[in-house]
Amino acid sequence: MEKISNKSKLIDKRYLLPFVLVTSLFALWGFANDITNPMVAAFQTLMELPASEAALVQFAFYGGYATMAVPAALFIRRYSYKRGILIGLALYAIGAFLFIPAAAQQSFAFFCVSLYILTFGLAFLETTANPLILSLGSKETATRRLNLAQSFNPVGSLLGMSVASLLVLPELLSDKRGLNGEVIYNTLPVTEKALIREHDLAVIRDPYVALGIVVLIIFIVFLCVIVPNLQGQKNIRINNMDTLKNLWKNKRYRLGVVAQMFYVAAQIMVWTFIIQYADNLGINKAMAQNYNICAMLLFLFGRFATTVLMRYLKSGTLLALFGGCATLATLGAIVIEGMTGLYCLVAISFFMSLMFPTIYGIALENVKREDMSLGAAFLVMAIVGGALMPPLQGMVIDAGTIFGMPAVNVSYALPLICFVVVTVYALGCRKAQKKE
Repeated sequence: MEKISNKSKLIDKRYLLPFVLVTSLFALWGFANDITNPMVAAFQTLMELPASEAALVQFAFYGGYATMAVPAALFIRRYSYKRGILIGLALYAIGAFLFIPAAAQQSFAFFCVSLYILTFGLAFLETTANPLILSLGSKETATRRLNLAQSFNPVGSLLGMSVASLLVLPELLSDKRGLNGEVIYNTLPVTEKALIREHDLAVIRDPYVALGIVVLIIFIVFLCVIVPNLQGQKNIRINNMDTLKNLWKNKRYRLGVVAQMFYVAAQIMVWTFIIQYADNLGINKAMAQNYNICAMLLFLFGRFATTVLMRYLKSGTLLALFGGCATLATLGAIVIEGMTGLYCLVAISFFMSLMFPTIYGIALENVKREDMSLGAAFLVMAIVGGALMPPLQGMVIDAGTIFGMPAVNVSYALPLICFVVVTVYALGCRKAQKKE
């Protein structure tokens, strides 16, 4: 076992309060991520959309990251981490409250715009919180510290999934099924569909409105506390073009952005279409969401477990090991039909648990502190993988059957490719870390 040095403190005592407050933000965007995932299947039925079009929910959600990550980083470089957090929370709340007119208009496009604006706020929060957590202590423990903070992301995700599972999906009248297990919504007359649509859109709207109120309360808390701005005042005079050149010359960082894009694409595809995978086995949406919750519990356990394992194994080694295991589990979800394939799909989440923060930490290991905020922005911008790939997977699922296999099974070839890319990146980093 390749035990690593562990002399430095994980968290500096003077930064303990900021660490706790900023870590709470990880749960906040975890909630938004995972209450939104099952909405793809809900909108697909309610608005009578193909899977590829319903997946535009994810395109809007993760497209907001791609749009706002770099502007957020430039804002933070010019001003401060605290102002970045406040702007992020404000945009988050605005996007959540826009669900009120979206439901009133019964417009799928309006819901997508609301999510797009909401994730402007998430882009500010992630671009701020991740590098801030890395800077709250020694460089030696930075990746492990980020893994610890990211461990609270699935806590928020579990809460979001639970709200979807207990308060949203069971209340959707559009998902009621006949004796043969088929959804009956499509067979109803237009007037009855209109009443159900009004009811269900209100059910979808209410958790986001409540979330907006919570975010406003957290905004007030951050308004009253001191957040250290460890990037330093000298950043105001830094040339952005020089930073971009430095980042481009850094091979580990450059390839890390690519690996992060493929990882996020895989994560969103694995979670978004668990419901469709289960639906193909005759399981309704509310019950299928329970498998999503099981997957998130494994994800949460994996986050804390790998934080401990990083005391003994280099981050590149763990990433390569988990990447290989995720690849094998995904292969199982593709080729094994029935409940065993679904169990393989759920198991992937354990192996995904360390990937985002570990890729993030490894990519920024050799990045100068003054270049870190802009470097973080491109790693957050890599979340665009979650916008681009789900609609493509939805198009595969719409085919119904491919080569005699359920198309939903075949569609997981896309995350399979993504995990191979992550594993190759991890093996390269493992080799470099050994040399260092």
